[in-house]
Amino acid sequence: MSDARKGGRALVVGLGIAGIATAVRLRQIGWDPVVVERAPTRRSGGYYIALFGSGVASARRLGVLERIGDRSGPGVALYDVDRNGNRRPRVHLGALDGGPRPLLRGDVEQGLFAALPDDVEIRYSTVPTRIVQDDSGARVTLRDTASDTTADERFDLVVGADGMRSTVRGLAFGPRRHLYPMNYMIGVTLLDGPVDGFGLSDGLILAEPGRSAWAFPFADRAPSLLFSYRTQNVDAEFSRPPIESLRAAFGPEPTGPLLEGLLTRYEQAPDALFDSVQQVRMDSWHRGRVVLIGDAAWCMTLYSGMGVSSGIAGGELLGTMLRRHHGDVHGALRAWEARMRPFIRTQQDSALVSGRRMFTPQDRKELIVRAGMSRLMRAPGLGKAICRKLLDSKDMRAKNVDVAAPWA
Repeated sequence: MSDARKGGRALVVGLGIAGIATAVRLRQIGWDPVVVERAPTRRSGGYYIALFGSGVASARRLGVLERIGDRSGPGVALYDVDRNGNRRPRVHLGALDGGPRPLLRGDVEQGLFAALPDDVEIRYSTVPTRIVQDDSGARVTLRDTASDTTADERFDLVVGADGMRSTVRGLAFGPRRHLYPMNYMIGVTLLDGPVDGFGLSDGLILAEPGRSAWAFPFADRAPSLLFSYRTQNVDAEFSRPPIESLRAAFGPEPTGPLLEGLLTRYEQAPDALFDSVQQVRMDSWHRGRVVLIGDAAWCMTLYSGMGVSSGIAGGELLGTMLRRHHGDVHGALRAWEARMRPFIRTQQDSALVSGRRMFTPQDRKELIVRAGMSRLMRAPGLGKAICRKLLDSKDMRAKNVDVAAPWA
């Protein structure tokens, strides 16, 4: 097997943001990545994401920041609303200097994919079914689901970037429980036009105790729609069609014209996500020559807003540590995890409290506090000071840490 000084051969499982970022960085440092993806083709589209400072810094060094773009703009507006469509202007942090960059997930995936050299091998409809390690590498059984054939191959490194329900995690780390439910559900889709009664670049927040509906605005296209709600029985939410679970969660009160319109558009959307909100928590993200990255290792949930930024930064830093620790894959993985873990722990803890509270107030008390803060942010003079304070808050500073800085 080749060593890290000459560049090794790596299997990257998953063609999402963390996987592509890792493959781009591995190629930059002279490694030979082979990317396998369960789906038959590369995914397109995607929903709203926010790119924070940590992700911006890594995307810039990977050479993809301009390709990713920016969907913020001067015409973007955000409103607090009720079910009948009554509205009050709300400050949109994403539209402020120093705020996160609003994007679609597909923008980031396409920008990263365009930076991947043409000679990087990508195999679709392919999944790992067995991983056997020794001191010098890992032998992986790969199954081509299209042809129903299998083959064994050796790699210097296996990178599991295959999401919250990672196959690589199960193969390399065993069946131990790593998913921790938060007892919240989400429903997400991308609208094909503005919300009824609103402009194309208008967003909205309908927040009620234990449930909320968001339309995340973009400067150049219709919003991304998110429903979020608390539940005491996650399994029951999956036992019926998603729209029925959503309607039950927002009942028994009349939906009103605005909420009814949002629910109907979700039901009619050709592509929609419905899932439980769970974090991945592990004592270690690497074992031997296998390492997990992104949601496979540390899923922080959308309440953190940091899934994309941490995936890009984690992929870049992994390559940096492999280059720094020439010929010592184990040392590189230890150094990589030692740098990433405090950063990720902070984001996970924030998602459990402040992040979740921002997306979905748990009770009437949290809703009242939220409404009061919104009024203060709209107040002349005082509002700007509060916005600056929020952008300089502990949580925001943590999201903007350049965790993958090569000089650190």
